[in-house]
Amino acid sequence: MASKLIAPSMLAADFGNLQRDTEMVNNSEADWFHIDVMDGHFVPNISYGMPVIAAIKKHATKPLDVHLMIEKPERYIEEFAKVGADIITVHYESTVHLHRTLRQIKDAGCKAGIVLNITTPISVLEDILPECYMILLMSINPGFGGQKFEDVTYQRIKKLRQMIDQQGLNTRIEIDGGVTDKNIEKLVDAGADTFVAGSHVFKSDNPTATIKKLKTLANS
Repeated sequence: MASKLIAPSMLAADFGNLQRDTEMVNNSEADWFHIDVMDGHFVPNISYGMPVIAAIKKHATKPLDVHLMIEKPERYIEEFAKVGADIITVHYESTVHLHRTLRQIKDAGCKAGIVLNITTPISVLEDILPECYMILLMSINPGFGGQKFEDVTYQRIKKLRQMIDQQGLNTRIEIDGGVTDKNIEKLVDAGADTFVAGSHVFKSDNPTATIKKLKTLANS
């Protein structure tokens, strides 16, 4: 299986010290920056948009993994690519013409992926999977950080891993929501390889050490 990646969620960073926290991630064993974009419509919360992403990109030395929790994401793909997105994932539930949107992401020079909410069946991905660099499985309801991990995620990972393997693909499986040092090994065993961690990292006493521990556990 592919190497296991850690992507700290900048939604949990200190926005009064955004450059400091960006440089902490740069200097840690993290692999990506996870960027959650929320519009107040697709999810009830509002996070940040292009100016904040551009500010992070200015200092970031690692890829930006941009997760669009917005309605009709196809309206903004080019703009997110221009401000520095390296990977763009869109919710299956958020766009009518999913195949077209994935192609739009690739045409903008980014890697493309799909996000599934907890209650969206894995089976909807069967025909579109070859278009995806990554599938992000939500392990909480999207919109707010700090939620409790939903155990149904383990079975969903196993189903998705089986589908990827049957199609002979190298699609990454990313998990977002409630990932900690207590469950990351079980998530790896189920078949996931990429992990978003927000509150667990940024609210810890030593974020750099917390990232290192997650990375070590995931790759052990």
